[in-house]
Amino acid sequence: MKAKSILTAALALLCTACTAQTPQQQTEQTTMNKQGKTLIVFFSHAGENYAVGNIEVGNTKIVADYISEATGAEQFEIVCEKDYDMPYMKLIEVAKAETNSGELPAYKGDVDCTPYDTIFIGGPIWWGTYPQVMFTFFRDHDLSGKTIVPFVTHEGSGLASTVSDLKKAYPNANVLPGFAMYGHDVRTNKEKVIKWLNSL
Repeated sequence: MKAKSILTAALALLCTACTAQTPQQQTEQTTMNKQGKTLIVFFSHAGENYAVGNIEVGNTKIVADYISEATGAEQFEIVCEKDYDMPYMKLIEVAKAETNSGELPAYKGDVDCTPYDTIFIGGPIWWGTYPQVMFTFFRDHDLSGKTIVPFVTHEGSGLASTVSDLKKAYPNANVLPGFAMYGHDVRTNKEKVIKWLNSL
């Protein structure tokens, strides 16, 4: 299936109300909702990054752009009010402290998710999951009934706990299996992203 069909093919979301699901419903709910509008919500970190050095465009932003180019999806970039422009080793300590304390940093701007049926959610792996500012977004937005497509950039952590964290944040959403890509690959391996999109 071509990536462009993500926005045009018809597949109805199942209601996750209180009734038990049949095996057929459970199978359908592991697939992507291909009807309606698509949004990409992501956080990306420019500056000093592991394995790629000091970069002007964050790794996750590049993957988000590939998705937009292939699917026509709109974007909302989560920009934290806190300044993360610091050496990588210092950033690790900040990320660890935020995760351990459950801090929910504020972000700039907002987006109305109501019109969107499918929402890609992407970010780098910071201390085993998405950056904490993304959990602020999860707190602020009810995505029940929507199809959520997780993706991350990393340098060895894979998806870490991002998929389970999304399922915990949105128990009434259709959370698909996630996609993980090495940050050092994003600038030269666009085809990997396109192959993943075509598999949805």
